[in-house]
Amino acid sequence: MHATCGIDWAEDHHDVAVVDSDARLLGKLRISDDAAGFQDLLHLLTEHGDSPDDPIPVAIETSRGLLVACLRTSGRRVYAINPMAVARYRDRHAVSRKKSDHQDAVVLANILRTDAALHRPLPSDSDLVKAIAVLARAQQDAVWDRTRAHNRLRSHLREYYPAILEAFADKRERLLAREARAILAIAPTPPQAARLTRTRLRNAVTQAGRQRRIEAETDRLLEVFRRTWLRQPSVVEKAMGRQTLALLAQLDAACQACDDLARDTEELFLHHPDAEIITSFPGLATLTGARILAEIGDDRTRFERACDLKAYAGSAPVTRESGKSRRVSHRRIKNSRLAATGRHWAFAVLTASPGAHAHYNRRRSTGDRYHAALRNLFNRLLGQLHHCLTNHQKYDEALAFNQPARSLLTAAA
Repeated sequence: MHATCGIDWAEDHHDVAVVDSDARLLGKLRISDDAAGFQDLLHLLTEHGDSPDDPIPVAIETSRGLLVACLRTSGRRVYAINPMAVARYRDRHAVSRKKSDHQDAVVLANILRTDAALHRPLPSDSDLVKAIAVLARAQQDAVWDRTRAHNRLRSHLREYYPAILEAFADKRERLLAREARAILAIAPTPPQAARLTRTRLRNAVTQAGRQRRIEAETDRLLEVFRRTWLRQPSVVEKAMGRQTLALLAQLDAACQACDDLARDTEELFLHHPDAEIITSFPGLATLTGARILAEIGDDRTRFERACDLKAYAGSAPVTRESGKSRRVSHRRIKNSRLAATGRHWAFAVLTASPGAHAHYNRRRSTGDRYHAALRNLFNRLLGQLHHCLTNHQKYDEALAFNQPARSLLTAAA
């Protein structure tokens, strides 16, 4: 590299430094976080040899934001360097631990000058994958928000309204069920629930979407609400009922966001050419497939080997060896979103693939605990997915788990 660029980014401005192959500072600049600042950056790079055929690579401590998006659009390699790594590189330049924005920009430029081969540029994913990633991650965030809202509401109801918790204790969705939320909306306190008439309760259950055993469900709910329960003082109970309505509004909004974003994510995902391959795998539905694609992208040069993808997902183990000591443990530094989706995938595939179930049982029989066996299964599935995407072929159960060791899928073993 004849020149490298480092950018220390901030909320309203960015410090830029350009160094040559001998670590000489060619130029420095502080730019604003707008179109004019980006043009100033391009002018600085052009002055020091930047061209469309040979763009100057850029190192920055983030992979997001408008500045990064514009740099990637310009066709240059952009390296997102972990801030912890930058802090350690900084000690090579100043043992006094001094720090400045300009110095950090110089450090970033020198990281590319000396160790570019040890860092990966941001992948060249298609715009469609980037859009899928936005929606899939937003939907996953909405699911986590929904879980937090549900737990807050449940914790609050335990303090004064045990009847509603008892009424839906055997339901898989608990308070997330539409019936539970519909009843809470019309009866946020135990006295209001006890005064519900059969007609009003039946209407609430019907409007929530129930189509079968409506009368039996209505009778069951009436019996639960009219039992004798411990109660808070009346004034306190009314106040807690108002809080319940506020928490319920948050839960309803989170549930609606989950449904809307899931629908939009699935619709966009099905337009991608890799969708057919990904959903051919057992245990991967449209939404979980979209989450997988959102995290691994469609730049096939990003993970040249299956082991690279496995390390990125956190399914590959880590070995720490020193002297006579050797310890193998699970990887903690990983893509947490991909790892979370992988756990769901590995659990779902147990009932969808006999080969996967047999592999899981073999791991358990060798001493693996539940999570370790699931993680090993996910590790194997990732290898198979990498092979199928690289060779543009769909999943084949016979090849995946019954082929000899030197088969096409040995990378997944």
